[in-house]
Amino acid sequence: MKDQEKTSDQLVAECYEKYRRSVFLYVYYKIEKKEDADDLTQDAFTRFLDYRQMLREDTVKHFLFTVTRNIVTDYLRRHYKRQELDSYLYEASPACSEDTESGIHARDLQKLEIRRLSALPPQRRKVYAMNRFEGKSSETIAEELNLSRRTVENHLFLSRKEIRTYIKQCI
Repeated sequence: MKDQEKTSDQLVAECYEKYRRSVFLYVYYKIEKKEDADDLTQDAFTRFLDYRQMLREDTVKHFLFTVTRNIVTDYLRRHYKRQELDSYLYEASPACSEDTESGIHARDLQKLEIRRLSALPPQRRKVYAMNRFEGKSSETIAEELNLSRRTVENHLFLSRKEIRTYIKQCI
């Protein structure tokens, strides 16, 4: 048993000397990062040591490259997953801040709208508020206020124009 371990260890040492450069080049070709290729080459031989009891001289090279291929595959899977996550965060982040910024702008515009609305004549203010904030149609407003539909539409037209002009001046 002791002689078999020594032979396995010797086989691993010989394999390291013989294939280290080839393993490194294979890894480097796949990932194109020298430092990571060095680390993954080291990892391949470390994992290879775990299987030293199973090694045979005629299959050692193929087994080593299978271990290496699996390590590279794991690395690339993590790498692309990380890129995917980074990409998602990058794309989602501006959207969140844009939504927040848009919400702030909308609130600021609404404050300007309400400020100008309070300066309108009472009848025009009431017609505009019923339409804009209560969502009522011209016909409904006309019926509730006992006005003609045409008068309601005139009030809406003038109030929208005044508010729009005021907001443009403020911006």
